[in-house]
Amino acid sequence: MSKILVTGGLGAVGSCLVPELRGRGHDVWLCDLSHHHDPSYLRCDISRFRQLARIFKAHKFDFVYNLAAEFGRWNGEDFYENLWMTNAVGMKNVIRLQEEHGFKLVHTSSSEVYGDYDGVMSEDVMDKHEIRQMNDYAITKWVNEMQIMNSADMHGTESVRIRLFNTYGPGERYSNYRSVICMFVYRALHGMPYTVYTGHKRTSTYITDMAAALANVADNFKPGEVYNIGGTEYHDIKTCSDLILRTLGKDDSQVTYKDAEDFTTKDKQVDVQKAIRDLRLDTKVTLQQGIPLTVQWMKKEYNVG
Repeated sequence: MSKILVTGGLGAVGSCLVPELRGRGHDVWLCDLSHHHDPSYLRCDISRFRQLARIFKAHKFDFVYNLAAEFGRWNGEDFYENLWMTNAVGMKNVIRLQEEHGFKLVHTSSSEVYGDYDGVMSEDVMDKHEIRQMNDYAITKWVNEMQIMNSADMHGTESVRIRLFNTYGPGERYSNYRSVICMFVYRALHGMPYTVYTGHKRTSTYITDMAAALANVADNFKPGEVYNIGGTEYHDIKTCSDLILRTLGKDDSQVTYKDAEDFTTKDKQVDVQKAIRDLRLDTKVTLQQGIPLTVQWMKKEYNVG
């Protein structure tokens, strides 16, 4: 088994990935911004090189899963200093240490790198088309990928890039900047108004399905590869809202419907065949199953209902 560091290990993705990797027998360490009780936890802000370097001075890792990031397009507009420091400078710090210590890197990018591409989003889209990313969050994610590719060319580092598509489920705590399903569930639970943009379509990925495929990268690591990890149910945003309200036994009197949100990808239709082939991606949990599980978790998390 491998010794693995998960940066951003307390986040929505990390809190599911860490137990998944540990359940497979790996020696998993995690780092994040706050103090924490886990005996294999290391406090670290990846945008601070010294804090990150002291981890690698004390430990030798086979793999680093880089999940540490500021999340969300509007978060990236309102707090762009944090976004660029963590996502871009933090990534550079990770890469510099990869060049020194030789660990294999698994980096989580985002579906946002595809911009408003009008078509099925396969991993080679950027090789064939000039894509304009639509917000700072998306730009930083693409910058990260380019930094990784440049390091591989210049220094022979070995990395895999993962583009996540609309992951949702237990473990994602509410803020105004979180995913659409998280925001809808929280606001519906608390009787708060929210807006549904009917002109957008997505594929949503339940958190445990995503984490299983992400963990499989360590078992079948192919340097230089990039994978989409996403769902296979293509749906509009209203479908999610309707399922949430039905689960809660509520009507849509607090919902405002609009056609489209500015600076937001209209359709995200994803090709996941590579992830199915190499990472054994298996989308077991449907929206019909995953949304009630998310509602149940959030009720308990916030002591509502």
